[in-house]
Amino acid sequence: MPLQYRITSPETLRSTVQLPASKSMSNRALILNALSLSPYPIKNLSECEDTQVLIDTFNSKSNQFDIKAAGTAMRFLTAFLAGMEGEWIIKGSKRMHERPIYPLVETLVALGAEIDYLEREGYPPLKIKGHRLKGGEVYLSGNISSQFISALLMIAPGMENGLVMHIENEIVSKPYIQLTLSMMEKCGVQAKWDGNDIIVKPQLYNAIEFVVEPDWTAASYWYEMVSLIPGAEVTLAGLGKNSLQGDANVTNLFSDLGVATEFLPDSIVIRNTKKRTKKFFHDFVNEPDLAQTFAATCCFMGVPFLFSGIQSLKIKETDRVAALINELKKLGYILKENEIGMLEWDGERCLPEKEPAIDTYDDHRMAMSLAPGTIACGPFTINDPKVVSKSYPDFWNDLERAGFTIEER
Repeated sequence: MPLQYRITSPETLRSTVQLPASKSMSNRALILNALSLSPYPIKNLSECEDTQVLIDTFNSKSNQFDIKAAGTAMRFLTAFLAGMEGEWIIKGSKRMHERPIYPLVETLVALGAEIDYLEREGYPPLKIKGHRLKGGEVYLSGNISSQFISALLMIAPGMENGLVMHIENEIVSKPYIQLTLSMMEKCGVQAKWDGNDIIVKPQLYNAIEFVVEPDWTAASYWYEMVSLIPGAEVTLAGLGKNSLQGDANVTNLFSDLGVATEFLPDSIVIRNTKKRTKKFFHDFVNEPDLAQTFAATCCFMGVPFLFSGIQSLKIKETDRVAALINELKKLGYILKENEIGMLEWDGERCLPEKEPAIDTYDDHRMAMSLAPGTIACGPFTINDPKVVSKSYPDFWNDLERAGFTIEER
């Protein structure tokens, strides 16, 4: 029988939390460190599984890499290895081999890469014959994963002719692309982003000392908990203004759900204000990783919602839209996917299961976004709770320190 945690929430919440380092920044820093041949260690590097996979790859003496369930590592390494002299094989978990990678591979091939699919066309595992890429002009859809775009941008300065990228349609997760370009700029690389066109000329990276920020996406689960407990107050160490992370917008979004943010010199304090909007509307095209947190929070607060811009959730660790619909129904909430990229809860309820056991679908964010529901719904069980190690290995320990009771089954 798989591991289960039965979660019971506290009646009050006052805690200080040291969040994990940003996975997004850590993964980009590792690629940029390698491309710049940096002698400097990265400070405050994430300890999550995704980042560890990248570290293991860079430390490996093999030419075959198993990136397990780390989607970011698969995308970043595919582009990185395509421009590195040698022959490489990259594979992953069963779910990873079901996640399409052809938009990235076909674009790399157009730029001069030699990549073969070893099993199913369009999906990992891959065989890569790496060499310096010619570069050139490419067209890429903006409504796919922004990680494809970031992967290409980071290797663009090393291409013979640089890269001219034309992004078609609405750009999903634009702040993540901006994060990539900002970190590249810190390494001395200039890019021009004009409308839907990004131009990167051939140039050299400078080696710098990266310091990784704490993870704002991880902070969102504490915002959720604070919103659900009157009088709650949590200090989140290390967070501040002017973050490079797009999910720092959580401070603005949660103000409509009763959480105020106070910025201190080396931390933030979040407090329950008892305020709440009557219905929550938001386009999550720039913050797709926050959608699960807000879907769960709105249900647990009894606030109907209508979300758009969540089409990329269907190709994450799981189909997150379907997973939310399935698991929140167990807790008594009827959500509807009106069309691709739209999710709604109009307040419709059903009888919750007597002993709900929430499935996590190999998805860390399913576990962390739904666990605070014990505050509103009473104790329930989380299946395969260790999935949180993908981005926030200490999540359950931090909950226990904050007063939650976690019983292993």
